[in-house]
Amino acid sequence: MINEIKNNDFDAVAKAQTAVVDFNAAWCGPCRMLAPILEELSQEYSDIPFYACDVDENMELAVKYGIQSIPAVGLFKNGQLVNMAVGFRPKDAMKALIESVK
Repeated sequence: MINEIKNNDFDAVAKAQTAVVDFNAAWCGPCRMLAPILEELSQEYSDIPFYACDVDENMELAVKYGIQSIPAVGLFKNGQLVNMAVGFRPKDAMKALIESVK
């Protein structure tokens, strides 16, 4: 399950040991292609919380994490950004990215 971040509320991400955040926008085609892949991975990695952050609705977070292109998937450990993947990636590549910070 993917949780939505609203009103720039990043508290749950900051408290998680490991978290995956999908920075996206409703109008973004590659974001819509990536969403079902992340949904599948959120079920496979049920021990890791997954979040979706609409950059249009959460501009402060987009600026804070330097999001200039979307989709951008950030991997966080103990509230700190440790890795970022920009652009659409197939499931295997996203899985490898998650495994790299697990």
